[in-house]
Amino acid sequence: MTASPRMSSDDPPGDRATAVAKVVRVVEALTEHSGVSEISRKTGLPTSTVHRIIQELVSLGWVRGDGDHGYLPGAGLLTLSAQAASDAGMGIVVPILERLRDETTHTVHFAMRQGDQAVYVAKVEGRRAYEMRSRVGLAIPVHCTGIGKALLAALTEDEARAILSRAGMPAATPRTITDADTMIEHLRAVARRGYAIDDEENELHTRCVAAVVRDHRGVPTGGISMSAMAFEIDQKRVREVAPLVVAAAREVSQALGYRPTAADLAPPLRTRQ
Repeated sequence: MTASPRMSSDDPPGDRATAVAKVVRVVEALTEHSGVSEISRKTGLPTSTVHRIIQELVSLGWVRGDGDHGYLPGAGLLTLSAQAASDAGMGIVVPILERLRDETTHTVHFAMRQGDQAVYVAKVEGRRAYEMRSRVGLAIPVHCTGIGKALLAALTEDEARAILSRAGMPAATPRTITDADTMIEHLRAVARRGYAIDDEENELHTRCVAAVVRDHRGVPTGGISMSAMAFEIDQKRVREVAPLVVAAAREVSQALGYRPTAADLAPPLRTRQ
């Protein structure tokens, strides 16, 4: 005789959905809603059940906080989705990355923020004689990578400082910025020009140009980068490829549902009032 799945004590009478079915309900609801109460109404599950499921998914990297008491699909879920979808992975995002690769001939990455770091969820290898050592699923620091700095520069100063304090700023190379005040001034320059440069700060002999990606609510949620050996990207080459990277990041943002608002266009890295 097979026992029926055990229900949580806070599940309403008559709801005999299995634990797996409840998780699926929550994950599906996350595509439209971010708050626990909203997800509870959408799924018909108690808020305590939704909160418990979400916290477990957060610990697994499948869900991430949005910085405003809500939740979004995390890097783990996005990575799995991209891998499972193969050629159609991430919808229309991958073709955008491929076009940027074709325009520049260099390796292109798409990373999503996960807590105080970022994780690569897509990579399109460049058309060069070498390959970059990066891989999908790799977590990267935000203080010394192009994508990380593009993300930080799109936040308020208080938010950026909080992340730098929690994550730390260890030196990955002699060129890494390890002082928070110096980084904040650097991020102001990033915000003004609209793109970030990893100038051999995460790995010697490698240079990257990156721009921020926003989600459907305008929240800085990831970034696009173009990476190559440093000798191939001098200052002139940076100026040539930066507009292409920025345009690709904007197109990915729009593919994720982003539509600029007056609030989004306010000066980034501002001090929270």
